[in-house]
Amino acid sequence: MSKKIAVIILAAGKSTRMKSDTPKVLHPICGRPMLGYVMDIVKSLKAQKTIAVLGYKYQQVKKDLPAAVKVVLQKRLLGTADAVKSALAALGNFSGTILVLYGDTPLLKISTVKDLLKRHCDNHADATLLTARLDQPAGYGRILRDEYGSVSGIVEESDADDFQKDIKEINTGIICFNSKVLARALKKVKANRKNKEYYLTDTVSVIYKNSGAVYNLNAANSQEAIGINSRLDLARANHLMQRRINEEIMQGGVTVVDTDTTFIDYGAQIGPDTTIYPFTAIERDVKIGKCCRVGPFAHLRAGSRLADKVTIGNFTELVRTHIGAGTLMKHFSYLGDSRVGKNVNIGAGTVTANFDGKNKHTSIIKDGALVGSDTVLIAPVEIGRGAKTGAGAVVTKNTRISDYSVVAGVPARTIKKSGKRR
Repeated sequence: MSKKIAVIILAAGKSTRMKSDTPKVLHPICGRPMLGYVMDIVKSLKAQKTIAVLGYKYQQVKKDLPAAVKVVLQKRLLGTADAVKSALAALGNFSGTILVLYGDTPLLKISTVKDLLKRHCDNHADATLLTARLDQPAGYGRILRDEYGSVSGIVEESDADDFQKDIKEINTGIICFNSKVLARALKKVKANRKNKEYYLTDTVSVIYKNSGAVYNLNAANSQEAIGINSRLDLARANHLMQRRINEEIMQGGVTVVDTDTTFIDYGAQIGPDTTIYPFTAIERDVKIGKCCRVGPFAHLRAGSRLADKVTIGNFTELVRTHIGAGTLMKHFSYLGDSRVGKNVNIGAGTVTANFDGKNKHTSIIKDGALVGSDTVLIAPVEIGRGAKTGAGAVVTKNTRISDYSVVAGVPARTIKKSGKRR
């Protein structure tokens, strides 16, 4: 495979059909902007140069791009060919393979892109398209072939006749080009008569008519071709990406009891021999150790950490909370901004009141403590090692319960003084 690779990412879309003020490529898929998945591909290729063509609210999109990516602004949205032409100018005298990606194709796999590049380079092609076959190809450009079966062009659906609309082979938009051939072809692309835009897909027929070598690679899984243009597309992509994430986690030794009702964000880390029960949501930046039990109906929000052999049970929620090894929190509880030690028992109905209306405060529960059912901890509080709270206790803010003490009541008062456990 050629080492001279430049990547152009087209991400200037306004997301009209999304009906959103958020740039399309920043809409999340499993807790991560869809553009992030495309950037994973770019990172894996180690391209010499990467250009991102931005437009609508480009300042927001730029913040999600690595510093090494050069941004080109498409001031007027005149089509994909115009966008690529702007990117070519920014590439200067680059000579080699140009890979065109789209910021709204988060399901595209790295392995597929590498196979496409290999096919392009092995055949010394002028252009190589990633195609796919769909039973219902509505909304996609169709691949045109000559009498010998060679790719001769692409027709957008809006311009296709009835015969062409019956074609099942579609254009995914992902294309490799010889840089010099692409530059010449772009000069011959004319504006579409209907919308006055310049289509990158028209370069394929230009190259073909000039006796260029045009190849294709058919995607093994047509789902990779899904572009996100609507909320329905977004929901489908979330479902498919969630399946990938769950499968990857299970391959790492985790049991996911019901993959259809378990929602794990990109970037969550779960140790082997842990079991995730149905209707559990685990957000990004959550780390779970080995041999844990989580759910059903649990919600672990960003910043939470579970050590080994922790049980987080029915209808529980954690946010920015760290739980020590062997701790149990089995029923109907909420811990926010808490630091919980080892072998602690959190009784059913326990709640931390961690927000005072202005600031978030931390609750500390040390090793071996037993928090009674329906205890309310008004943060900041500290429960000592081996200490106990009675059922229904309200521990008021700035309270420090001594090691091995017992408190009860509203507000909680000491009923047994501290003393080292024998």
